Amino acid sequence: MFPDETEINRLFTDADPKGLSGLSLAFIGDAVYELLIRRYILSKGEAKVSTLHKEAVKLVNADYQADMTEILMPLLTEEEISVFKRGRNAHSAHTPKNKSEAQYHKSTGFEALIGYLYLKKDTVRLNEIFSVILLQGEENE
Repeated sequence: MFPDETEINRLFTDADPKGLSGLSLAFIGDAVYELLIRRYILSKGEAKVSTLHKEAVKLVNADYQADMTEILMPLLTEEEISVFKRGRNAHSAHTPKNKSEAQYHKSTGFEALIGYLYLKKDTVRLNEIFSVILLQGEENE
């Protein structure tokens, strides 16, 4: 038998996003962003998995995320900029070999922002930011 809603809520107690490190926020933000991108691509009606993957790779990579930060910066609140900087300035033991350190740090800041908004349950703001990203992606096609 499946657990009821109370039991599910007990299992998934949310962490306070204000108390999490930039890398922890980026950890969840990476997954949320990937899921949003995949959902968007499926909504376009693509059927072949290889096509789906190619479309996702265009939008889910450090370079694209770093580029999006440049577009988003003027639209962010002071709180959101602070979260972005917390993620950007976090030091990870891993930097991909095929990305510049600056691009990687910007993309980590981007993912931290997405994670922060998700954990804060600010779906309206998350959707606003995601809409800007999608519109920019369509312009780049």
